[in-house]
Amino acid sequence: MQKLSEKQIIAKIYAGELFECELEDGSVEIKIDAYVPAICTAIHAGGKLRPLLRSLCLLSDEERRCEEDTYAESFIQAMPVTLITRDSRYEYDLNRPLAKCIHSKTWNKNLSKKERGKSIDKHQCFYRILDALVGEVERRFGSALVFDVHAYNHLNIDRSTPVFNIGTEQVDTERWFSLIDRLLSQLNKINLQNLPVEARCNNVFYGRGYMVSHINSRFANTLVLPIEIKKIYMDELKGELYPLVLRSLSEQFKGVLTDISSLFARRYTSKRKTAKASMLSEQLDPLILKVDRALFSLAKGLETLHYINPINIQIEKRSFLKSNGRYEPVFKYRPLELDPFLFRKSLYDIPVDSIRDPSIQRLYRSVIDGLSEKIGMLVNAGKPGFLYESLKYYGEPTPTDEDNAQFLLHAKDIAFKKEGLVSDSELKQRFIDEANKYGMKCKVEFSSKLVASAMVSNARRAVMISKGLSMPEIEVRALVEHELGVHMATTLNSNAQRLKVFSLGLPGNTLTQEGLAILNEYHSGNMTLGRLKTLALRVVAVKQMLKYGSFKHTYAYLHEEEGMPVDKAFGLSLRVHRGGGFTKDYLYLNGVSRALSLHKHCDIRNLYVGKTGFDFLPVINEMVERQLVEAPKYYPVYLDKPAETLPVLEYLMGSIQDGHRSTVLENFAI
Repeated sequence: MQKLSEKQIIAKIYAGELFECELEDGSVEIKIDAYVPAICTAIHAGGKLRPLLRSLCLLSDEERRCEEDTYAESFIQAMPVTLITRDSRYEYDLNRPLAKCIHSKTWNKNLSKKERGKSIDKHQCFYRILDALVGEVERRFGSALVFDVHAYNHLNIDRSTPVFNIGTEQVDTERWFSLIDRLLSQLNKINLQNLPVEARCNNVFYGRGYMVSHINSRFANTLVLPIEIKKIYMDELKGELYPLVLRSLSEQFKGVLTDISSLFARRYTSKRKTAKASMLSEQLDPLILKVDRALFSLAKGLETLHYINPINIQIEKRSFLKSNGRYEPVFKYRPLELDPFLFRKSLYDIPVDSIRDPSIQRLYRSVIDGLSEKIGMLVNAGKPGFLYESLKYYGEPTPTDEDNAQFLLHAKDIAFKKEGLVSDSELKQRFIDEANKYGMKCKVEFSSKLVASAMVSNARRAVMISKGLSMPEIEVRALVEHELGVHMATTLNSNAQRLKVFSLGLPGNTLTQEGLAILNEYHSGNMTLGRLKTLALRVVAVKQMLKYGSFKHTYAYLHEEEGMPVDKAFGLSLRVHRGGGFTKDYLYLNGVSRALSLHKHCDIRNLYVGKTGFDFLPVINEMVERQLVEAPKYYPVYLDKPAETLPVLEYLMGSIQDGHRSTVLENFAI
């Protein structure tokens, strides 16, 4: 980080420059990624003492730490305008007036006038920088909002205290009532696992600090909101952090700050853009790019199906069918082309902690954890441990999934107009023609090694079609919409992103991709009951595989009890038994249930920016609004205007239950 003098910092503020630096003496860090009406400060976050003062201080490190706001900067670092101090409040307390800023009882009597003078100079320097910053924000927007964020020690308080305390004694509560009321409401919505959360006004602290009075005496249109956060995110006695609590608290607190900043901007400033995302920076943090590039360099080209699809399908299929289903196939797989231990080590060496935005940091942490689980699955392909790893990565059908499957399997058949079969060469041309309509630059190729009818190769930007395939016209249209409208669209969109994490895929991207693809088959008017029953049979096949673990049994069940033709029964059995027990196939029905539910309640277009996940839609929306991520260029033409379909299919699709409604939709409800 660059070091600048006080004069240089103030000059940059008055010039309206975007910059990040620390004061020459290291006492203050200032960041301005965008000029917005909200300033965030953490004036007691530091614990540094000058070497001479350390020897003269009468307090131990532990005693000082109790009253310092350890980790308070974590709660504001995602915001675009921040002031963070690194010196201990016992050297000079910025929340005390100049005459009382040095805690006299803290120091040995040998503390000289010269040393006191140095501390006083630092106090004055901070407030000159703060005044310049508040003045510039008021000049630009007419009003300014300052979040004065602190953390407090609760162990020496002999009663229950709230997690959040807003001090309002120096606030004009009549003027700013709506902001304070909204802040209390939003803080009370924060949810921490196993930790009760409550926000109160003037319960522990009253907001009597000097910073509020200093700003109030100089700026008529600036609101200072002192917020104290209880140190529930650490062991105060040992100084040890509870990382999961801090991350969750920081991410949710960021949401509160942006919400209140947005409300303040709408009601009290001249700022034109006042959405929540406009309260954050539109600059892509170089630290995010650094993490993203390291991750992509490590994990690119790691395609699951390359290692999961057997290399001896045709040989084993002939042996199986020749035995009339009495032979248990023995499939072979490609060896893994990397060292799983070194891969995991390299994954967790990526400095994801350097990402200051907690929402984006969580996204990258989740991707890294997901890749670690994926490599655990791939390394076990063809081995007894594969099924366990598949269950960890993909999960298994829930009772809701099984109910949905049985509901569809018991639906009365619908008569469709009989259509001729489309050959593989005709299918290839259809893909080419439709890709041209979308404006997609991609390849269309044949393959004799596919388990599915077709698939998109992300690395090759190609649609791969199973050689020798023939299918009815309606299935052709559905397949084209499935592969091009979603899989190829998200592949090409991800390639256009600066952040390549959307090419690697977020956790849950398989569920999301397949759910969106099935939804597009339906919206395009090409869904059939037969297709829905195929998805239902995939759920059933996964359950049979999990219950009996026998390829022969799964095949016999599908062929004899569900009436599937020989080739299709073999193909579905292969899909769920490959690798040693591949549970992915239940996700198609599960995914479309989630896609349908989400599409009813919110805009899902941004899920097409790449290989995304349903659970990450709120943060993806924010990143698109902040222009950190490009809005999707390609997405299904039927997303906005679905084609007409049979009423009975509307009923069937509408009856599919979503067993995961709460997680994402709760985020949109806040």
